Amino acid sequence: MTSPWSRAMPSPRSTHLVAAATALCLAALSACGSGDDAEASAKDGGPVTLTFWGWAKGTQEVVDAFNASQKEIRVTFQEIPSGNAGGYAKISNAVKAGNAPDVFNVEYPQLPDFVSRGAVQDISDHVSDDLKSRYLPQAVQMTTLGGSTWALPLDAAPQTFYYRKDVFEKARITTPPKTWDEFREAAEKIKKADPKARVATFFPDDPSTFEAMAWQAGAQWFKPGKDSWKVGFQDAATNRTTDFWQKLIDDDLVEVAPSFSQQWTASLQKGRTVGYLGASWGAGVLGGTLPDQSGKWAAAPMPTFDGKPASGMLGGTTFAVSKDSDKAEAAVKFAQWATTTEEGFKARIASGTSSAYPAAPALLPVAKGAFKSTLFGDQDLYGLYEKAATSIRSDWTWGPVMGTTNNSLKDAFAKVHKGGGDIATAVRNAEAATEKELENRGIKVTG
Repeated sequence: MTSPWSRAMPSPRSTHLVAAATALCLAALSACGSGDDAEASAKDGGPVTLTFWGWAKGTQEVVDAFNASQKEIRVTFQEIPSGNAGGYAKISNAVKAGNAPDVFNVEYPQLPDFVSRGAVQDISDHVSDDLKSRYLPQAVQMTTLGGSTWALPLDAAPQTFYYRKDVFEKARITTPPKTWDEFREAAEKIKKADPKARVATFFPDDPSTFEAMAWQAGAQWFKPGKDSWKVGFQDAATNRTTDFWQKLIDDDLVEVAPSFSQQWTASLQKGRTVGYLGASWGAGVLGGTLPDQSGKWAAAPMPTFDGKPASGMLGGTTFAVSKDSDKAEAAVKFAQWATTTEEGFKARIASGTSSAYPAAPALLPVAKGAFKSTLFGDQDLYGLYEKAATSIRSDWTWGPVMGTTNNSLKDAFAKVHKGGGDIATAVRNAEAATEKELENRGIKVTG
């Protein structure tokens, strides 16, 4: 599932890379693009000019506001397709051709892939501890690989459960489920009250939702070693998540439909799907989709297996500096402004981006003030998101070949609800495909 600020997570076009012997097989790349910034030696005394590629809504407004805010740096923005529509391939090809932009957007799951290919440069020298302290720690972790900083985070996406209050009340469900066992009980009650209604949806086209569930449960699919990656998709947390969702599907307690599809939208509009396991940005999605259901929805923390607060993330975007840019200092200044200032955030949300959760907690009052939705009445959604964000598990690491991982899961998930496969098999196959791709790139894999 993807946010208004970030899209799906396919891999850039494959190229071979021998892993460096570091904590993340990455540190040897830290010198990529290093050197004195071009801005330090500008001959004409004019502003430093940066090129920036991205796709998120509101980006042009951010660039315009930044350019108007100062005279030392000028940013030229080029909109590219989202990662899912070829944006990552375009960036990768530009890097190989030597004409990449100075700075570009890349999502958290794809960042290790770009780093391992040497497409982005280590910006640690330009990112102070004070700057890092302005971001949610879990977001900083997602951009810190091998002890180095490779990007600045824009947003976070803690998981959230949205549900129809009126339908739950009619089914005699007085409180939203706190555990997954209670969630299953709610699913059974809702189906009993209305045989056509379902509590939520399993998205066969969107592995990120399942991955967030495994993350929330405590899974650790990737662990970096000194000169290798440990890969393991079949730990206890993943198996528990797999079994739980397979039983929901087998017992016809959840809808199975592509994310954001006409089928899914119609099911929500007709009251046949009465819950949505999404992320903080999901409130904006639902608000735009269900204008006739004002006041009927509420949001709650994600259920967990033990009832204790825990969350994964669904989406999230960063600003990275391309490996050949000689303007890293200016690029980081722009990225810092775009991700930590009220002016930058207000410029982005002025375009209509709503219910996004900034990676910089100081911007939460601005986000809360900008979000308007009658769908949820007077509920304090950002108070809920803030608690969910602090509960994001910090032990999850994205691997360097998530495109391969996700493509394998997506292909297999498409067969799950058609009787041609199961989630457990899909996960095993994805693990095997991931290990093979790592080995093809010359990266050592341990079990």
